[in-house]
Amino acid sequence: MTIDLNCDMGEAYGIYKCGDDGAIMPLISLANVACGFHASDPSVMRQTVRLAKRHGVHVGAHPSYPDRDGFGIRDMAMEGEELCACVMYQVGALKGFLDAEGMALNHVKPHGALYCTAWSDEQVARAIARAANAFGVPLMGMSGTGQEIWYRDEGVEVIWETYVDIDYNDAGEVVDTRKTDPVSVEAAAAQAVRSARDGQVRTMSGKLIDVKCETICVHSDTPGVVEIAIAVNEAIAEYSG
Repeated sequence: MTIDLNCDMGEAYGIYKCGDDGAIMPLISLANVACGFHASDPSVMRQTVRLAKRHGVHVGAHPSYPDRDGFGIRDMAMEGEELCACVMYQVGALKGFLDAEGMALNHVKPHGALYCTAWSDEQVARAIARAANAFGVPLMGMSGTGQEIWYRDEGVEVIWETYVDIDYNDAGEVVDTRKTDPVSVEAAAAQAVRSARDGQVRTMSGKLIDVKCETICVHSDTPGVVEIAIAVNEAIAEYSG
């Protein structure tokens, strides 16, 4: 199995910068590009799509709850149809920029609270799946959660991902916080190989949790992310032989 690297990025907007997309883009295979509701703006979306095109990186949409003030990491109560429309609106916006560059939409990966809520909330998960199905693309998700049940039940293909720059709890969920903490290059590389080779991740308590891993995620705003991405790529290449 080939394990690639994906990154949540394109999260600058206006005069505000977020992450070093220019440095990280050459190191990844998949870019999850923010669609304006938690971060990004039209100019940033276009620039990020063009940057991905230059480096041969496939682009997916990274929609969120409409929560720019909270960077999309606060849960929101939305009806299923409303949420589906919200996701479709954002994906459609990014697809416009991809169409202009002659690129295909590769996948959809929800951001922040929207992603996490879909682990346990059937209505949210199904709304996201229906939006992805409208564009005929896979969803990125986490095994061992409700996403594995409800995404598949809606007939959507899933790309299973693991994380190396966010901690896992003993329930097998990543701990999404408002503050991006540093992670050592060695710890990130070890977690990458563990998930790719052994199908496991180590939690904050030291417990090993079984996972499915087809792609490994890093975040463009993680401190030292470029060094982390290099180390993860090297570790995976060595594992793959």
